Amino acid sequence: MSEGRPVVKVSRFPYRETLERLSQAISASGSTVFAMIDQSAAAARAGLTLRPTTLIVFGNPAGGTPFMADEPLLGLDLPLKFLVWEEEGSVRVAYAPMSGIARRYDVSGKDAQIAGIDGALAKLSAAVE
Repeated sequence: MSEGRPVVKVSRFPYRETLERLSQAISASGSTVFAMIDQSAAAARAGLTLRPTTLIVFGNPAGGTPFMADEPLLGLDLPLKFLVWEEEGSVRVAYAPMSGIARRYDVSGKDAQIAGIDGALAKLSAAVE
């Protein structure tokens, strides 16, 4: 994996259970699930077929707001997201590390907060590994 690239992990659980476990882990961490976007259902409504795919939009305003207060464009990447999809018999979970997002917007002076968010993302995604 190169710097700033999404992290992709393989879940040991089926698709629906992966979504449930991630949602529960997010809530248990004190963060909020803002939306779960079923992208495969949206594709079906448009008459298209897409493998089971859901985008989980989540975050903690106490963590993200200071970043967006300093740089409003960070709102393009925050709140955080997990992408969950099924492919070739396995379920995958991907996310963009906060360190990569911060680099994209030249965030400085928040190294400890960035590392904390990256650690939280790794811990949350570990709930399905």
